Amino acid sequence: MGDLACAVGLYTAVSSSDRVSFNIINRRTGHRVERQFVDSETGKPVERGDQVKGYQMENGDYIVIEGDEIAEIMPESDKVLNIKAFIAYDDIDKLYFDRPYYLAPVDEHDEEALSLIARCMRNGKVAALAEAVLFRRNRTLLIRPHDDYIVATMLNFDYEVRSADTVFKDIPDIKFDKEMIELAGHIIGTKKGSFNPRDYEDRYEAALAELVQAKIEGRALPKRKAEPKGKVIDLMEALRESAKMSGKASGKAAGKTAAKSTARGNGGSKKAS
Repeated sequence: MGDLACAVGLYTAVSSSDRVSFNIINRRTGHRVERQFVDSETGKPVERGDQVKGYQMENGDYIVIEGDEIAEIMPESDKVLNIKAFIAYDDIDKLYFDRPYYLAPVDEHDEEALSLIARCMRNGKVAALAEAVLFRRNRTLLIRPHDDYIVATMLNFDYEVRSADTVFKDIPDIKFDKEMIELAGHIIGTKKGSFNPRDYEDRYEAALAELVQAKIEGRALPKRKAEPKGKVIDLMEALRESAKMSGKASGKAAGKTAAKSTARGNGGSKKAS
C-alpha cells in the first residue's frame, strides 16, 4: 500500500511580536547602544571572524569547535514530515509539549488529503507522531486535529524534561476523616469554573503599554494598581475550626439529652409520691 502524502506549511501558533519591546540607548546621547564581544582577559573587541564556539572542560580549558565541524553533523533537511505512528492523544505527557504550530495545506490540491487525515484522526481519537528537521535539528512533533484546524506541537526530548523526583518529595498518604475531605471538596466546589484564555490578561504587558503611551503623551505616569484582596482561606485552619464547632455542637446536644433525662426522672418521683 502506498503512502498518503500532501504538501503542508508550518506556521507558528504562538508569537511574542505584539509585546512591548525596548532597545538599549545611551542616556546622555539618546543613541542606540550596540552589543560588542570583548575578550574576557584583555578587554579588547573580538572581530566576528575570530569568534568560534568553545566547550569548557573540567580543568577550565576550552576545546575549539569550528563551524564547518558542526555543519558536518547537522541532519540534512528534506523538508518532510515523516509520520512514525498513530497513538492515543492522552498517551503523551503534556510536560513534553513545547511549541505549537498550525499545519495548513500549501494549495487547494492538498486540502483533500489533509482533510482526510484529519477526519480519520478525529474519528479514531488518535494523534500522529512525526519527525522532521526544523531549525537545523531533528524534532519530534505531535500532530492532532484541534477544532477545525490541525496543530503540530513540537515535543521536548526526554533529556530536556526534568524528573519531578529531583524537585518534589512523594505526596504522603495521610489518612483524613470524612468531614475534612467533605469540607475540602466544598471549598474546591465553590471555585469551579472553565478555562477561557480571554479571561486572563497579561497585566504586566498592559501596564508597560500604558506607561509608554503616558510618556509619549506627556501625561502623569500611571501608578501600580492595588490588587483586589479576596478572602484567603487557610484550608487546614478551616478544617480545625469546623472540627471544633462540630465538637461543641455534639457537647450541647449531649447536655440537652442529659437534662431531659433528669427532668423525666424528677417527674416520675413526684408521681410516685
